[in-house]
Amino acid sequence: MCVLALITGSWWFASVMGLQLAIGLLFGRQFCVTCLFYFEVLQPRFGEGPIEDARPPRFANILGAIFLLSATTLHLAGLATAGWVLIGVVAALATLAVTTGFCMGCTMYRVIARFRGVRPGHHDHIDMRDFDVTSDAVIQFTHPLCSDCKEMERELRAKEGDLVVVDVSKQKDLARKYHVDVVPLALRVSSEGRVLQRLA
Repeated sequence: MCVLALITGSWWFASVMGLQLAIGLLFGRQFCVTCLFYFEVLQPRFGEGPIEDARPPRFANILGAIFLLSATTLHLAGLATAGWVLIGVVAALATLAVTTGFCMGCTMYRVIARFRGVRPGHHDHIDMRDFDVTSDAVIQFTHPLCSDCKEMERELRAKEGDLVVVDVSKQKDLARKYHVDVVPLALRVSSEGRVLQRLA
């Protein structure tokens, strides 16, 4: 819609897109028209793509919403040139993502995560004392902004006996210690701390 706004000169197209992004981010993808189109129309036809961490694209969407809502504010304030610059930036980056698969916002998120000490790693052994568990268990690393995490937690609670849920936004030390750079992450662990299976 940003490209449409640029072509037609109607900046409010970008405002609608920014508002749609904000609603989807705040209330979930069931309120996001583009998300519904993807999951209800495109995914059944072309199949599910590779599973990825939900946080980088969400971060990119947050940046997009901020830029587009800021552009709306600038237009309403009479600063049309500055508003069009922001719309142009979003249109260019969205087009780049669609045509090449390169997501600038996602890359920014991963760079920030690495500066915060979150790096990918193997999960062979877990210190059960970190989770106050003495028996076999499933440990799920989650984040409050990850909608897929909530869905996985519901599924695991229905199937698994002992489920330990770790919010990486509150327990950053455990996220760094176990190199949790992707959520949802769920590990089936023995009472001795040996990782038996990576569930996601």
